[in-house]
Amino acid sequence: MPKFKLEYIWLDGYTPVPNLRGKTQIKEFESFPTLEELPVWGFDGSSTMQAEGSSSDCLLKPVAVYPDSTRRNGALVMCEVLLPDGTPHPSNTRATIPDDAGTWFGFEQEYFLVEDGRPLGFPKGGWPDPQGEYYTGVGYKNVGDVARQIVEEHLDICLDAGINHEGINAEVAKGQWEFQCFGKGSKNAADQIWVARYILLRLCESYGVDVDWHCKPLKGDWNGSGMHANFSTEFMRTTGGEEYFKKLMDAFEKNRDEHIAAYGPDNHMRLTGLHETQSIDQFSWGVADRGASIRVPHSFVNNGYKGYLEDRRPNSQGDPYQIAARILKTIEEVPTA
Repeated sequence: MPKFKLEYIWLDGYTPVPNLRGKTQIKEFESFPTLEELPVWGFDGSSTMQAEGSSSDCLLKPVAVYPDSTRRNGALVMCEVLLPDGTPHPSNTRATIPDDAGTWFGFEQEYFLVEDGRPLGFPKGGWPDPQGEYYTGVGYKNVGDVARQIVEEHLDICLDAGINHEGINAEVAKGQWEFQCFGKGSKNAADQIWVARYILLRLCESYGVDVDWHCKPLKGDWNGSGMHANFSTEFMRTTGGEEYFKKLMDAFEKNRDEHIAAYGPDNHMRLTGLHETQSIDQFSWGVADRGASIRVPHSFVNNGYKGYLEDRRPNSQGDPYQIAARILKTIEEVPTA
């Protein structure tokens, strides 16, 4: 039987932003392994801020598996961290999301590619032209050389893995890019975002380039980085209605602080009311309004207030598990009958 390289991937216990970790296990399988065939594996939690040295064992429970086209017989295995008794570790934010096949999420992950601490394409010792032509830009002066190569390679690896990318584009600031992932089920898209982040970080190693996930790496008149969360439930898609929508928006406004706390650190630097954001201390919604907290698509209103909504407040460094869990918690407060 062939030997498979299983890259077990998990989130460590660092705060406010967990780091991705990974280690490889070699196992024999007759063909590409199913999730049910993958064993629970242990690791040293004392080295990842998840245990004390005197009792360091933690467990990795596979929750999703993807082919890894960069390795022969490779697999990317997204895992939850468990305590030795099999219960979720306190750092396990995935376990806080209720299972719901009728919930759909789409995340828009923005990020900067940086070399020696400067975004790719920035001249050494200076600044590029102001924002304007970079968004969805074409040409060396707008996107540089190696950046697009990295982005295209990342896309191919993700598609090979079965990650449901819906698109990529150069973003508003120089050196800034975005990819989008969509998934049906309450946890699927968040799993994909974490694995896609892992793939990008590993790919950039070979280019001597880093990924800056921070929501506002450039001070001044430059866009920050978000991770807009598009969401819908089965009720929102099939029943909805204006009355339900307005009650839902009231619940989002009431829980504004709780959402901000779950949407990634340093968001006050990004949510200023400028650069297509609403101020962090305000809540608003608007049809096609990219300066609102919640953007309501025209299609949602035209379809009788049914479909999906976009929460524009989550930032690029946020944990999609925490974001999904918080959105669903607020939705659950609004009666559907």
